[in-house]
Amino acid sequence: MFSLEQLHQMLAEFRRMPAETEWLEFKEAKQTFDFDKLGEYFSALSNEARLKKQASGWLVFGIEDKRPRKIVGTQFRVDPLWLHKLKQEIASHANGLTFEEIYELSLPEGRVLMFQIPAAPVGMPTTWKGHFYGRNGESLGALSFQELDVIRQNITDWSAEICSGATIRHLDEKALQVAREKFLKKFPEERIQLNAGKWNPEVFLEKARLTKDGQLTRTTILLLGKPESSHFVGPHPAQVSWKLQTEEEAYEHFYPPFLLTADDVVKRIRNISFRLQPFNQLIPIELTKYDPKILLEALNNCLAHQDYRQNARINVIEKIDQVIMQSVGGFFDGTVEDYIFHERMPQNYRNPFLARAMVNLDMIDALGMGIRRMFLEQRKRYFPLPEYHVQDPNHVRIVIHGKLIDENYSRALIEKTDLSIEEVIALDRVQKKLPLSKEDTQLLRKKNLIEGRSPNIFVSPHIADIANHRDQYVKYVASQNAYHRKLILDFIAEHGSATRQEIDDVLKFKFPATLTDAQKHIKIGNLVSRLKLKKLIQNRGTKKQPKWFLKK
Repeated sequence: MFSLEQLHQMLAEFRRMPAETEWLEFKEAKQTFDFDKLGEYFSALSNEARLKKQASGWLVFGIEDKRPRKIVGTQFRVDPLWLHKLKQEIASHANGLTFEEIYELSLPEGRVLMFQIPAAPVGMPTTWKGHFYGRNGESLGALSFQELDVIRQNITDWSAEICSGATIRHLDEKALQVAREKFLKKFPEERIQLNAGKWNPEVFLEKARLTKDGQLTRTTILLLGKPESSHFVGPHPAQVSWKLQTEEEAYEHFYPPFLLTADDVVKRIRNISFRLQPFNQLIPIELTKYDPKILLEALNNCLAHQDYRQNARINVIEKIDQVIMQSVGGFFDGTVEDYIFHERMPQNYRNPFLARAMVNLDMIDALGMGIRRMFLEQRKRYFPLPEYHVQDPNHVRIVIHGKLIDENYSRALIEKTDLSIEEVIALDRVQKKLPLSKEDTQLLRKKNLIEGRSPNIFVSPHIADIANHRDQYVKYVASQNAYHRKLILDFIAEHGSATRQEIDDVLKFKFPATLTDAQKHIKIGNLVSRLKLKKLIQNRGTKKQPKWFLKK
């Protein structure tokens, strides 16, 4: 954090510079500034700061970009909360990185914003929506291949380092056997199958890319090593910690060989069965809280992409209705959306040697389809979709839900099998009460998948009826109204009379939780008015304080 005096001095020095540099940019932004363009500058200034060995890049709003760099003031996000939210918005598209600080200066000439942008992490260029940006003088453009290599070559592959003194006897025999089986299943080519019987353990490890020149690596120990061999990768903890946070509490630590113990972690998670009753179907669908394949996919991704240099463990937290997995190190290559929507292939890995070995043992997908597969599998199970939290530039957190949030969402997936993954994700955001873009709202409303008015939008409980049997839907709504009117009449008959407050108390819990109190109040008023028009009830109180009786 810089003091106010330091910021004024720094701004004066920036304005005196003969020209903008690769790591410094001025913009007027008098009223607003394009969000995507802001993200591109974030990526470019971050990468250039790393290349020019600067601690930070700087983007300054409210100043002309030509000399004498007159202060013109900016109205960009004058609301402090809206300005602070920018950090989260940038992080979601910039591989987890965001502004170090956003400084707001109130000068006599006008308001100035100084965005402090962190230099790209060592070995990992900063992206914006999966693309690398850089600067050539004052011009914004794609980061050159040469500059990309310069940033990336500053880091060595931790997972490929030789473990001096480690031999075959330090490996788990069962893990070695399972690794061979998985490798042969992954590569069914006749040439490999015929020769595999002749391979001794050393030859197999080399074929599976687990060793280098016959020597065991950190990757070998992580995947196949005995638990007591973990010291070969020390002081970096080779550890996955499971913690139960429910009405009961428990924990357990798991160690290599992760080829086997990753399955043990998944089996430790409680996984009960339950039934979902689809609308207009007699036979219920039986489901489990979690799909073990999804849990294992997520955990193996954590193992493959963990930044082991930071001496941290991988955490698996089991709650009543969700499992949270957290690894250290930002989202490394591209964005989550790239892998879901665009089926992106990873261009680089944080631990290339480890990732390649895990691909060979069929633990992760070489084409980067693991994330998309998790989303598609949850969609097939009619469950809420996984959530990736990458706002923290130093952690990736995956949340996998084990409970239905809104049964209308699940019924929508059962009855509308032709929904695209984009539509399912948008519908999932509705049930989780997350912000929805105007375009997604219009799309879902056009398909009759949602009801209500913003911001109280909810998944329609009558998907199939609206889409295919509108007459049945109308009858359903009518029957619901008749049911609610009968509740009012029964209450008055039992108690002799009813005030409006008493009627509200009887009915307010009979409506969907997605309706606001104001919407429920209006709906109840309409029901009472209908009963009055039918001359079934009469008011013997005042207009402001009605008291309703059955009309004889």
